[in-house]
Amino acid sequence: MIFTISASILLSHLNKIGGAVGVNSSMPILEDILFDLQDSTLKLSATDLETSMSTRIDVMGAESGLVAIPCKILTDIIKSLPDQPITFHVNEENYNIQLSTSNGKFHITGENGEEFPVIPEPGAAKELVINTTVLDTAINNTLFAVSTDELRRTMTGVLFELGTEGINFVATDAHKLAKYRRTDLNYDEESSFVMPKKALNLINKSLPNDGSAIKIAYDYANAFFTYGDTRLVCRLIDGKYPNYTAVIPIDNPHRLLVNRGDLLNSLRRISLFANKDTYQVHFDIKENELVLSAQDLDYSNKGQERLDCQYNGDDLEIAFNARFLGEILNTLNSEEVCFKLETSSRAVLIEPLENLDDEVLTMLIMPIMLD
Repeated sequence: MIFTISASILLSHLNKIGGAVGVNSSMPILEDILFDLQDSTLKLSATDLETSMSTRIDVMGAESGLVAIPCKILTDIIKSLPDQPITFHVNEENYNIQLSTSNGKFHITGENGEEFPVIPEPGAAKELVINTTVLDTAINNTLFAVSTDELRRTMTGVLFELGTEGINFVATDAHKLAKYRRTDLNYDEESSFVMPKKALNLINKSLPNDGSAIKIAYDYANAFFTYGDTRLVCRLIDGKYPNYTAVIPIDNPHRLLVNRGDLLNSLRRISLFANKDTYQVHFDIKENELVLSAQDLDYSNKGQERLDCQYNGDDLEIAFNARFLGEILNTLNSEEVCFKLETSSRAVLIEPLENLDDEVLTMLIMPIMLD
């Protein structure tokens, strides 16, 4: 097996799929990248048995073959080299690999590529096509709200909810919820699946920023994402996603309009004075005034700031976890945001003042008990 490839091109592809490599696995071969050369096309694959990624590169190939190469040492070598052609010579009897450059030779030991785990292929799977920009936006607007509680397994992923009137992307950890809806994507039947966080992070890092199409196929066990020269396969999270619609208020009558940037900066300052267990920040809301305050009784620390706002409703005192609220405000990118409130104990909706065409973004946060 012999082929030649540019160092920079190889490094970019290794970085693209390297996140799918197994770490500290009981199967050492999971820490490898599978090199599969057919004529002048090199396919690179990585897997941890839950998530797999592969990509294809055109190379100058002389002899086809198959070998698994340790990802870390190979990546470290390629990183240390200037951009130049590298020739791989693979001895398929003992899997010794020689990397030749203009100034040197390096030897590493690989493994039998035939022993690399088989990556699933789509069978009788359902399919949809989505714009990469839409998927990128959906991931960025929901992934922060995914739960880390493994006891509630389904909440550790993002729900893809397909229907005849649109598609919803939903994530929640029971303290906050994010829902991104596209009304311009319609499907013949209703179905849903839950994508794990790791897979979505890998997709988000490798998606091309060109508005091209991404093909998604899914069955009862796996999802297959194909875009550009890359494919990602992941095992879906098994189980029924919680009925998130039950916690979304139908009509919160009070409206608070405030500049997002001003509120976020004030929240960061005031949270410095909050109790480090609860991160409680108190909101005192009146007609044209929002007062943020926090205190840590253990250290006698206290802070308060006033912001201009527009508020339509009865005077209200309510408290939030500053970290959760900050995550929501950081995710939104509109200049002004609208809080929809009812009482100090009911869920609060936070939305951009204006949504773009064909999309609706809704955030929800649960208040915390006032001290």
